[in-house]
Amino acid sequence: MGKTAVIFCSASRTIDPQYNEEAKKVVRCLCSKGITIVSGGTTKGTMCVVADEAAKYSNGNIGIVPRFMADVLNPNLSRICWTDTMSERKEKMRELGKDYAIALPGGIGTLDEFFETYVLAKLQLYSGKIIAYNYNGFYDSLKEMMDTYVEKGMLDSDSRALLHCPETIEELEELL
Repeated sequence: MGKTAVIFCSASRTIDPQYNEEAKKVVRCLCSKGITIVSGGTTKGTMCVVADEAAKYSNGNIGIVPRFMADVLNPNLSRICWTDTMSERKEKMRELGKDYAIALPGGIGTLDEFFETYVLAKLQLYSGKIIAYNYNGFYDSLKEMMDTYVEKGMLDSDSRALLHCPETIEELEELL
């Protein structure tokens, strides 16, 4: 398998549709570079959009799904990896999405997955690029918080530099 990217994103069905439209563009960008998509693999929210779009444009579309979510399994996956817990899910997502960890706009689940991966990158236990796709300023407050952490001595500047926050598809493409 070539390069892979794990995408952390919303499971909500009530988010503004602009975020799902932008998610499609992100997936198409990754697929155009031959990057295999790893995602949550369900039919919920942006996770569904990501899996469906990857099925159209990719030769690899891997879903990491806890067994208790079998009833919302996306049928458009090229490969399914079952887990027993959410913790195992995150670990498998990182293992298979080894080159890039991309957080699209999402909720607390997205942040949980993303921050754990960011911490592992800081500890040099995840070697992929850490990307918070800052579409329409969604992650501006995250960037400010990380800058405050550096200012207050809670985070070193090298660790802060691990976090990339592209605002456009073109900026994302430069990181690939």
